[in-house]
Amino acid sequence: MDRLKGRVAVITGACSGIGLGTVELFVAEGARVLAADIQDDKGAALAARFDGQVVYRHCDVLQEADIEGAMQAAVDAFGRLDILFNNAGAGGSPETIAEMTGAAWDFSQDLLLRSVALGIRYAIPHMKAVGGGSIVNTASIAGTQAGAGPIAYSVAKAAVMHLTRCAAAELGRDGIRVNAICPGLILTEIFTPAERVPEGLARMIKDSMRQNAHNAQPIAKPGLPEDIARACLFFASDDSAFVTGTSLLVDGGMHTGARHAWDPEARAERQKSADERRMAWEAAQAEDA
Repeated sequence: MDRLKGRVAVITGACSGIGLGTVELFVAEGARVLAADIQDDKGAALAARFDGQVVYRHCDVLQEADIEGAMQAAVDAFGRLDILFNNAGAGGSPETIAEMTGAAWDFSQDLLLRSVALGIRYAIPHMKAVGGGSIVNTASIAGTQAGAGPIAYSVAKAAVMHLTRCAAAELGRDGIRVNAICPGLILTEIFTPAERVPEGLARMIKDSMRQNAHNAQPIAKPGLPEDIARACLFFASDDSAFVTGTSLLVDGGMHTGARHAWDPEARAERQKSADERRMAWEAAQAEDA
């Protein structure tokens, strides 16, 4: 407890999913939080719930002035800025590269990459003023491989990982650490956006994901916002004082290897196929003899 006592954080996308889970954990660890989001009703409720420890600020991360304003609002409310969690985002354009328009591509990059770069940029002077800080960016396993997300989203998340490395190199001597988290399959609204998925269907999808998590990765439990929040706490606290420029996979082991490496049933099926091929070859050899 109290690993963030006396520190001030800005968290974007703070009112739901990973952002909300991180607000709750940071407050429990002693931080004061500027919760930045576009969900004003939820933001007001969050500020009321944590009266004095959380201040809400409307922030559309597509708007540069909103990002700059959120950083200043944290300093105005709490006197300093120590931690930034660049977390706001969505799935972006679902189109394939063959279907993509320039406008759809630009929207995805602005939402998922430009916003992160600007968050870093406007946090820097405030962090320098207090001798340093920690910036954490939400990337994704989609940035590490093809097929884990739409192409525009995946490319943006890969760029967030490289942005993290480059910014860490530039800012290290200023005492500012920059790291990224690459979530795997986490049960959040990103899979069921309200503008495209009716509430009842969204519940069904989430229930199915929860029940079938064991089929997606070696660790059988579903990934939850609190799993990412704990990783963010590590990067935000002094526990990671010697860590910068890192992208941490928090994916239940999805990247450990092919399915047969961790699924006993898949391993048995693979072995069965190998045995059947050998038996067929031996039978053919016996007939030729």
